[in-house]
Amino acid sequence: MIAICNHDSYFVQKKDAFGVTCLLPEQKIIVASLMLAYGVSTDQVDEIALMGKSTILESLMRFCSAIKSIYTVKYLRKPTEMDLQSILKKVEMRGFPGLIGSINCMHWTWKNYLSAWQGAYGDIKGAKSIILEAVASFDTWIWHAFFGVPRAQNDVNVLAQSPVFNDVLQGKAPRVSYWVNGHKYH
Repeated sequence: MIAICNHDSYFVQKKDAFGVTCLLPEQKIIVASLMLAYGVSTDQVDEIALMGKSTILESLMRFCSAIKSIYTVKYLRKPTEMDLQSILKKVEMRGFPGLIGSINCMHWTWKNYLSAWQGAYGDIKGAKSIILEAVASFDTWIWHAFFGVPRAQNDVNVLAQSPVFNDVLQGKAPRVSYWVNGHKYH
């Protein structure tokens, strides 16, 4: 919250022209978080937050913009060659030589899906879900995230369309050396 308030004065509590204290930063941030986490609309949070719909939407847009601006440089990016060497050194000390991250596909039930997309994100049982593929290092640095595409309702299909291995396949991946079972790999 402090980082967001320092980045965008919209979130700082102020007084209006009549001297009335305006909304708390927590109100604006919580509303944006609720909308993102649960996929709820402004109609579902306006009475809870005691905010107008336009303010809720403004809070959401500014929250997303602030998060992107604040954290892209350090966290929401691919690791550099130096980052990879650092990760490899740290995980080797922990007993996992050669590990740069853990890739996982997570299936989220999509409760509030758009009815126009009804058939595109259904599985065999009829449940609507969307798949998130992510790569994270041991220190929870998520350096890759990819939401599965329609009709790709299994992990193998998502991995086949994922951009995570594109650089490797195109020969653009950073050069990294590591040891596993006494054998050096490049």
